[in-house]
Parts: sequence; C-alpha cells; structure tokens
Amino acid sequence: MAKAKVYIDGQSGTTGLQIFDRIGARDDLEMLRIDEDKRHDLDERRKFINAADIVFLCLPDAGAIEAVSLVENPDVCIIDASTAHRTADGWTYGFPELNPGQRAAIAASKRVANPGCHATGFISTTAPLVQAGLLPADYPLTCFSLTGYSGGGKGMIANYEAEGRPTSLDAPGIYGLSLEHKHLPEMQKVCGLATAPVFLPVVDDYYKGMATSIMLHNALLPGSPTTAEIHACLSAHYAGQRLVSVAPLGSQGSTLYANELAGTNELRIVVCGNDERTTATALFDNLGKGASGAAVQNMNIVLGIDETTGLV
Repeated sequence: MAKAKVYIDGQSGTTGLQIFDRIGARDDLEMLRIDEDKRHDLDERRKFINAADIVFLCLPDAGAIEAVSLVENPDVCIIDASTAHRTADGWTYGFPELNPGQRAAIAASKRVANPGCHATGFISTTAPLVQAGLLPADYPLTCFSLTGYSGGGKGMIANYEAEGRPTSLDAPGIYGLSLEHKHLPEMQKVCGLATAPVFLPVVDDYYKGMATSIMLHNALLPGSPTTAEIHACLSAHYAGQRLVSVAPLGSQGSTLYANELAGTNELRIVVCGNDERTTATALFDNLGKGASGAAVQNMNIVLGIDETTGLV
C-alpha cells in the first residue's frame, strides 16, 4: 500500500513542530517538506498542498483561509489547526469523542477543523451533559482555564524564557478580560448553548498542561442531580474511549495540578463537589490533546488506521 503523503503548512510554528515530532519518524507516512526559503511562496505552497493526501494548516487565520483557497485536488484532506474554520459550514469539528457519530463524520470529511485548546477542555465536560439533558442549553455557565505558556506560541514562549523577563510573569496572568476570547464561538456552537459562557483563561509560569473547569449549582439543573450522578453521566459518555477518560469519583485527592498530563495525548476529567455544587475539570496537555495530538488523532481517523497510532 502506498504511503500517505503529508504536508504541514506552517511547519516552523509551535503546533507544526509538535505535529512533526509525533509523525516525522513514522514509516507509514511520506512527509513532504517545503524548502525553508520558499515557505511563503504561494506557487510553491500550492504545489505541496495539492500533492498531499493530508495537509495540516498551522497558520494564523488569514493564512489558513488563503491556504484553503489554493486547494485544487479534490482528494486533499485539510486539517486546520487555526480558529478560521471551527464554526464554518462544510467543516467537521475534530473532537472524535463528541458523540457516537463524530468519528464517522471525521473519517468521511475532507475539511476537519481541529479544536482550540481551551475549547477542548470546555467541550469535553459540557457537551455530554447538554446531550444527556443534565445541563440546560440556557444555563449561565462559568469556566476558567489554566494553561502553560507554550499555548501562546513562539512569542509568548520567548517572553517567558527570556533572561531578565518582567517579574509579573512569575505569577498567573488572567487574560481575555473583554470576555470575547476567540474560542467562545466554537465552545457555544459545539455544545449547543444558547449563550456563551463567562470564560476567563489564565496563563502561568510552566511550559505545558491545562486544567479547564466548569462550575455548577446542582439545584439549578433539571432534577437537581448529585455530583455522583453528574460523574456517572460523564463516565458513561466516555466509556471505552482510549484518549479521554473520567477519573473515579474521589480518587484525585485534594489538589489538581494543571501539568499532570503534560507530555501525553490524553484528557482526563475529574468531577468534584457535593450535593449542592459540582465542578468538572479537564486535565490535558495544551500541545497534546489540546492541539497537535488531536490533529494527529484526526489524521489517523481520516486514513482509516488506529487513531492512537504515534500517540501512545
């Protein structure tokens, strides 16, 4: 069988490098590498994009839109890691664990939008509860999400790792204070919410790892479910999944650390609380299941092979 040809458009960025780290040595793929001095050449990019079976877009939104306009080969599958197409018509959302039909939709698609990192954590806990009817679409959701600084790309990484950096970077930084973070449209649409959540992301002085939490008042939910019932709902949704799991209730101890799954491609949900209030926290690597690992998982599904190939 011929090897699948893979091209990374934006191969020098953080996400592109992380994707290459996961697939560059695989013997079932043929990597197409553009010359460094031609990576901004439109005609050269067009040639590589149309020669590939799988194209990863690791570009700013405008660059991703431009890259899609270069596609002439109908057999090319685009997996876009930017924000540009996550809520666009004709694109399949690349979270295979979203519902029972999502894998088949990804496998059949030529346009896959890779989820945002914060969105991945939020959707992993929220969407199953909405689908099960435990969480109303009009519930006033609040979410905070802690991330390592690698999520900000090369510029932020350089700022955090520079000698003589500002002392403000020693402390957690709350951002997105306008409450209009770029991940909100996909968070709302994919979960089927009537309104976007109040969402505050936080960046801290560690390289990678995420903890994304939603907070619920049980009495405001239909039937006033207990924490145990919310846990059971999420456990049932993810039963049998290989990259997403739900920790046993009460197994996590008294503290969660956002970098607990750094260096993996897994996502683990931890449910905590009591009969009045519940939190559900997704722990994962912002560069793994939050970005590059998810992109590779989607590629594997499109190619019809074990989706964890190169990831575990």
